[in-house]
Amino acid sequence: MRRLAKAAFYLAIPGAIALGVWQGWSWWSWATAPVAETAMEDRSEDELAPIQLEIPQGTPAAQIGRDLEAVGLIQSANAWELWARWLRWRQPEGSFQAGVYRFSPQESMLEIGAQIWDGEVANQSFTIPEGWSRLEMANYFERREFFSAEAFLEATQEIPRDRFPWLPEDIPHLEGYLFPDTYQVGEGTITPDGIIAQMLGQFERVALPEYEETQPPEPMTLHEWVTLGSIVEKEAVVPEERGTIAGVFWQRLRTGMNLGADPTVEYALGIRQTVDTPLTLAQVAVDSPYNTYRNPGLPPTAIASPGLASLQATLAPEETPYLYFVARYDGTHFFSRTLAEHEAAIARVERELAQ
Repeated sequence: MRRLAKAAFYLAIPGAIALGVWQGWSWWSWATAPVAETAMEDRSEDELAPIQLEIPQGTPAAQIGRDLEAVGLIQSANAWELWARWLRWRQPEGSFQAGVYRFSPQESMLEIGAQIWDGEVANQSFTIPEGWSRLEMANYFERREFFSAEAFLEATQEIPRDRFPWLPEDIPHLEGYLFPDTYQVGEGTITPDGIIAQMLGQFERVALPEYEETQPPEPMTLHEWVTLGSIVEKEAVVPEERGTIAGVFWQRLRTGMNLGADPTVEYALGIRQTVDTPLTLAQVAVDSPYNTYRNPGLPPTAIASPGLASLQATLAPEETPYLYFVARYDGTHFFSRTLAEHEAAIARVERELAQ
């Protein structure tokens, strides 16, 4: 009996070694071969599209493996767990990171695991054009399903001077300071406060040094600069006219004339005029602190987010004799020195539109 047991033991050794080799080979193939490669010819284009997966905070490694297997990103949750144990042994100070990830089925288990270990969360981009108001931004974010327009507008009424002490005191909202640009944001961390902090940070890096390092024609506060810059942004369509338009507004401020800027009325009414629906006399007479036809000086706040070019033009406007301009609705303007010239220019625009 002992001889039989001994013989059976020795016979079992090669089998155990073979089993171990087979398991090791299987684990390595599971770890290094993308799932898509196992049946590439049988997979449609949709099946090879990136797969998004959210890993909540505190999810155990074993559960991450089961989730990856369930969505078809890895072949074996058991192989994942073995690798995860080895990784924790090799790097005890590290851990898998929570977040929203986007993986390709053509990535191997090791590649996917490395992304989660390093926290390489998926990013989205968003672009805010020059001249957008915070309301336009709010509607844009809601369309993109980032968060509600209401949530964003409420957040813009909180002035984070603790993080951005350069923000003027006593402003009612952040209109004008949300710098227009293209941004990257992690999909699992999209919040109104987070996006606002990004945009204010970009203003601080890009725009604020312009104000601090450039001497304007006459002293002006940061808030006055941003407010006037926003009006220049809304009026200037053709880049080569930006400096002239800024010069006209500076001339009007110096001489005590009202700015008479249509975009401030549009902002007050929440509308946008077009060739077919220009501002009416009643609208231009609206009783609002933003109506620069009725009120001298600048409106209470900016009316949009000015881009860098408009802010620069506001600091260094073109020296010009003009006091008036009228839009030709092709992006350009007629500039005039006197009221008589201005009225003639308006009549010319009306004739051009009637043709």
